[in-house]
Amino acid sequence: MVRFRNSARLDPSQVEDVRGSGPMLGLPGGGLTVGGGGLGVVGLVVYLLVSFLSGGGGLSGPLQQLDGTRVSGGGGGSSTLVQDCRTGADANQREDCRIVGDINSVQNWWRTWFAGRGDAYRPATTVFFTDAVDTGCGQATTDVGPFYCPVDKHVYIDLGFFQELRDRFGAEGGPFAEAYVLAHEYGHHVQDLLGDLGSGSSQQGAEGRSVRTELQADCYAGVWANHAVQTGYLVDLTRADVADALDAAAAVGDDRIQAETQGQVDPETWTHGSSAQRRHWFEVGYTTGRPAACDTFSGQV
Repeated sequence: MVRFRNSARLDPSQVEDVRGSGPMLGLPGGGLTVGGGGLGVVGLVVYLLVSFLSGGGGLSGPLQQLDGTRVSGGGGGSSTLVQDCRTGADANQREDCRIVGDINSVQNWWRTWFAGRGDAYRPATTVFFTDAVDTGCGQATTDVGPFYCPVDKHVYIDLGFFQELRDRFGAEGGPFAEAYVLAHEYGHHVQDLLGDLGSGSSQQGAEGRSVRTELQADCYAGVWANHAVQTGYLVDLTRADVADALDAAAAVGDDRIQAETQGQVDPETWTHGSSAQRRHWFEVGYTTGRPAACDTFSGQV
C-alpha cells in the first residue's frame, strides 16, 4: 500500500475546502466540465449515457446551465487543511490529507516536465465540496462525480465519491485508486494547458474525440504514476497499488457502466472508452513514463 514519506512537506494551498458550505444558487454557468473520466456515481459519463439512451439528447438537471457566463466558486468553507495537513505523516493518517499529498505530487511532476520544455506550468486548484458546488462551468452536484472545469481551471471532487466507486461500481478502491482519480483530472488540466482540450471533446462514439480525450487523461495519469516516487512524496509504489488504479479505470469503462445501468452496450454513445481501453492507456503511460506516448488522437484506440 502506498505510504507517504513522513517528512514530506504538504502544500494544502493547492486545495480549497468548501465542504459543508452550500453553493450560491441561481447563477448561470459557462463552459463545459470534463467529467471525472466517467468516475462519478451517476457521473458525467453516466449522466450523458442515460440521457442519450433514453432519448434526452442533451444536458439537463444540474448541468443544464453549462452554456452561459462564468460564476464564482463555492465560497470559503470551514477548512482545517492548513492546520491539519502539513506533512506526509498527516497524509498517512487522514484521507483528505492523503489527497492533498497526491495533488502535490501530481503537480510537482508536471511542473518539472513543463520546465523541461522551457514552459511554465500553471497550477490548478482542487476544490473539495459536498452535495453541490458553483464553478466556472456552472453549478454541479455530487452526481456528476469528479471533474475538471477548463473555465476556472479547477478540479472538483466530493470525497464521498470514493466510497461510491467501491459500492456502486465494484472497484476494489485503495489509496492509489484514489490517486488515479485525481491524476486523471489533472491530465485534463495538462491537456488544457497544451491546447488539446477543445470543443471537439464532446464528440461521442468509440473512436470519437471525447473518448480519445479521456483515454489520454488516463495515459497521463499513468505517466505520473511512473514518476510518483521520484516526486519525493511517496515512499513506494507496489504492484498492488498499480492494480488498484487499473481496477478503478476498468470499473468506470463505458461498456461496463452501460451494461450495469442500461442492460445493453452501445459504442456509438461512448464518451470515455471501454474498460479495456482505459486499462490499456493507463498502462501505456505507466510503462513508458512519457507523455509523448499518450497520443490517443492518431490511429485506433
